[in-house]
Amino acid sequence: MNSCVLMATVIRPPELRYTPDNQTPIAQMLVEFEGRRTEASTSTLKVVGWGGLATQMQESYQQGDRLIIEGRLSMSTFDRPEGFKEKRAELVASRIYPLNNYPTTPGTSAAGDNVVSMDSYQSPAYPPSTQPVPTSTPTDSSGEEDPIPF
Repeated sequence: MNSCVLMATVIRPPELRYTPDNQTPIAQMLVEFEGRRTEASTSTLKVVGWGGLATQMQESYQQGDRLIIEGRLSMSTFDRPEGFKEKRAELVASRIYPLNNYPTTPGTSAAGDNVVSMDSYQSPAYPPSTQPVPTSTPTDSSGEEDPIPF
């Protein structure tokens, strides 16, 4: 299954156009996202939306907006003026969630006390489990030891 979720920043606002046959709206915008490592440069990707999502993209999002985009990756091929074909990846969006109301500084929360820090597992509010750990070897219905311990 081809599914992708991407957190990105809009670097070129959505452009709305329509298909020639049935006038279905199509919007496309260019987004930028950071690499997984700090030394990696940012990458850009074209995001495409169809129908009602295309209209929403054009009306709601602009350059600089931070978004979480859910969709599927697609490869588009086109002819270059130099005489060869080029392939580019694009994200066909199915849902878009704006992030402009959320802070970008780690450890802060726009939702107040409702968000738990990732470091909270060390907090006394979350004590280690008090369940006893089994020490016997599992057996099957015939009373023999089970060779697989799970």
